[in-house]
Amino acid sequence: MKFKLDENLGHSCEAILRATGYDVATVVSQNLQGTDDVSLFNICATEDRVLVTLDRGFGRLLRFPTTASAGVVILESGPRATLDAINSRMREFVTAMKTNSPVGSLWIVEPSRVRIHLRE
Repeated sequence: MKFKLDENLGHSCEAILRATGYDVATVVSQNLQGTDDVSLFNICATEDRVLVTLDRGFGRLLRFPTTASAGVVILESGPRATLDAINSRMREFVTAMKTNSPVGSLWIVEPSRVRIHLRE
């Protein structure tokens, strides 16, 4: 499984995914900072990478349909995101992947629960 981390996620999230053996690219390492959401969504689809982000806008299924993507994961860390909260959501996401795959779906990872919208 391949992932792309949005520019709003740091090295610690990248390290958490890499430690579990996943292929991870980042918006920053690919010099895509400031890319508009639609373009980033399309780049991830072309690269067959699941986008992992804090941006709730990617949860709008009419604008970002699961049928047109490799998958989207939104880490919900509340109105005042802290590094600890973000890393906690990333660890919860990794744990949830032991029983489900985010490929082709929208996952919203909240404290102590994961909401999954499957490909339609």
